[in-house]
Amino acid sequence: MKRRDFLECAALLIGGVGVSQSGFSLSHEQKHYLASAPSYIERPIDYFSVTQRTLINRLIEIIIPETDTPGATEAGVGKFIELILVDWLNDEERLVFMAGLESVSDMAKNHFDKDALDLSSDELLKILSSLELDAEEHPWYDLGNQGGAFLEGHPAPFICQLKELTIYGFFTSKVGSTQVLRYMPMPMSFDGDVPLKEGDSTWAGRQT
Repeated sequence: MKRRDFLECAALLIGGVGVSQSGFSLSHEQKHYLASAPSYIERPIDYFSVTQRTLINRLIEIIIPETDTPGATEAGVGKFIELILVDWLNDEERLVFMAGLESVSDMAKNHFDKDALDLSSDELLKILSSLELDAEEHPWYDLGNQGGAFLEGHPAPFICQLKELTIYGFFTSKVGSTQVLRYMPMPMSFDGDVPLKEGDSTWAGRQT
C-alpha cells in the first residue's frame, strides 16, 4: 500500500466520518488493507532511545490517561508511534517530530530546571499546553476531527502529530476498540448515520 493510501484510510478512521462525507473513495487496495492487514503493533522496532520512549509514554498518557478504562500506554500507543515514525513519516515530518520531542526536554530545563522525566504530570501538561498555544494558528486546527498532521507537503507541528498519532493509535488498538469503543467482530461496511443513545460510544473500526 502506498503511503498516501494509508494516510487517507487513517484520516477516515480518526475522523469517524463516512467516505462520502470526507471526500475520499476507498480503492480496492485500501479496502483490502483495512480488511486483512496483519497486526502492525507486533513488529519489532528500536528507533527511540530508552529516555525518548519513556518520555513518549508519559506524554501520551496525559493525552489519553487511564481512568475507569485503560490509557494510551496500556494500549501500546507508544510503540505504535515509534513504528509510524520509522515506516510512514517522511524525512521532514520525522525531523519535526524529533525536534518537538527534544523541545519538551529543553522546556523542562528552562521552565522547571528539571529533566523531562522528573516532571510531574501537571508540569508535563503545562508544557503540552504551551506547545498547543504556539501551534494554534496552524491550518491543522481547521481540519476539525478529520486528521491531517501528515498530509504530504504540509507537516504539522509536533503537538499536532503527537495528538493525532495518539488518538489514532489508541482507538484502533485492541484495548481502545474493545474496552472503550463498541466492537462488532465481523467485517461490514461503515455506516456513518447510526443513531446513538445518550452516553453511547461510537463503534470501533479495524484494530491495528
